[in-house]
Amino acid sequence: MDENGKIRCVAIDDEPLALEVIDKFCQRMGGTELHTFSDPARAMQMIADERPDIVFLDIEMENVSGLDLASQMPDNTCVIFTTAFPDYALKGFELDAVDYLHKPFAYDRFKTAIAKAMRRIAIHRPPEDAEQYIQVKKEYNNVSIPLSKILYVEAMEGYVKIFLDSGECILSRMILKIIGNRLPARNFIRIHRSYIVQKSKIASFSRREVKLSNGKTIPVGRQYAGVLDSL
Repeated sequence: MDENGKIRCVAIDDEPLALEVIDKFCQRMGGTELHTFSDPARAMQMIADERPDIVFLDIEMENVSGLDLASQMPDNTCVIFTTAFPDYALKGFELDAVDYLHKPFAYDRFKTAIAKAMRRIAIHRPPEDAEQYIQVKKEYNNVSIPLSKILYVEAMEGYVKIFLDSGECILSRMILKIIGNRLPARNFIRIHRSYIVQKSKIASFSRREVKLSNGKTIPVGRQYAGVLDSL
């Protein structure tokens, strides 16, 4: 969910009318933020970056199978299949889909699917007062790092440096894109091809640089300058 408590949803379908139906039902229900895509590649990039709560996913699309896309979803993404072909139902549930909506589906059936997804989200959501961690490999050991302690992450050749507000730096063998996908987008923002920073640690910023709470100044990449406008 976003900071306003709205359910963050994505719908992927190559039929505009099908996307219109989902959009209409989401507006009718309220409390949702929906992004629709007819281009699966663009949708998957947005899903990797933003980690939505629910993905409505058509199965039979031109040049791509929704079943293949479902297998690439981030952990804990609630997938609801939407398709006119009932023969795929069993395969969909094998992929741990929350529900399977057979087109054309009614509003009440849509609400039932959302309710199922919300029950699953509630199970996996940590208590609001619980500290959240990310686990990374440090040399030959796994270490858990509190997300709230991370100042920024810097990319190196095949490694990342994770800088903490205690002054400690943890070196881990992974690429920046991988750790970026594991850090919650509501807390962290990529500002350069080599840097990810924690939003709450930003003291000031311009379109050229970000100054963190510890006084560290980090450059803003030209192609990332616009992402700071939403802060």
